[in-house]
Amino acid sequence: MKKYFPLVLRIIVAIILIQTLRFKFTAHPDSVYIFTQVGLEPFGRIGIGIAELIAGLLLLFRKTAWAGAVLTLGIIGGAIMMHLTQLGVEINGDGGVLFITAVVTFILSGIILYIYRKDLPIIGKRFQPST
Repeated sequence: MKKYFPLVLRIIVAIILIQTLRFKFTAHPDSVYIFTQVGLEPFGRIGIGIAELIAGLLLLFRKTAWAGAVLTLGIIGGAIMMHLTQLGVEINGDGGVLFITAVVTFILSGIILYIYRKDLPIIGKRFQPST
């Protein structure tokens, strides 16, 4: 179980990131509304969608999981800040599902980064046991 736990976390976060792309890339009204509210429609919507696609793909490979986690933390951290400052927790009567999903994704990405901290370039060596 311990062996597969990191893989399961990576797949969960990748699925969350990738499944939202259909809303961003097809200009779903909810997605357009959100990005209009924060002044990033349409370029921000498409750009963030591309960044989420890259992060999701990076998470699927063990060697690049750390990079996918870092990118996800940045993207989702921005989304959480937009919810807390401009959008509000609830959007278009969703009961806060988008916000909760963002928080869960952020936490899971932090756990993934912690698990793969030894793979970080330059500073990852600090996490190696000394011999």
